[in-house]
Amino acid sequence: METTRLYRPVGLKEMELIAETGYVSFPPRLDWQPIFYPVTNQKYAEQIAFEWNTVDEFSGFIGIVTAFEVKTAFLEKYEVQNVGDKNHNELWIPSEDLVDFNANIVDGIGVLNVHFTDRSLVTENIELRDKLNRFKK
Repeated sequence: METTRLYRPVGLKEMELIAETGYVSFPPRLDWQPIFYPVTNQKYAEQIAFEWNTVDEFSGFIGIVTAFEVKTAFLEKYEVQNVGDKNHNELWIPSEDLVDFNANIVDGIGVLNVHFTDRSLVTENIELRDKLNRFKK
């Protein structure tokens, strides 16, 4: 089975919801979020996490870079979308397809990096807090 590695920059609340699933799926989209957009490379995910999530109160002023493998055959129906620079590539997964997307994740969702700020909120989930704090410099 061939898989494709994807990345998703998230804030604290979304990471807490991922942790609640045992790190195997992404939470449903909110009403105002019609698409789920994983990105195709770590550099772009790091940029979003650092430049956007760390200055966003809703993200808890923390940017978390996740990575995961998805069955390539499932992804073939989605066209890669370029949204700026040559490495700003994403997949646009309609929110109604997220359950199927999650079912095609192989071996769970891992944390690759965490961007903290002086304002970063702290989770009450001790396991998640320990996982994130391993990235503090």
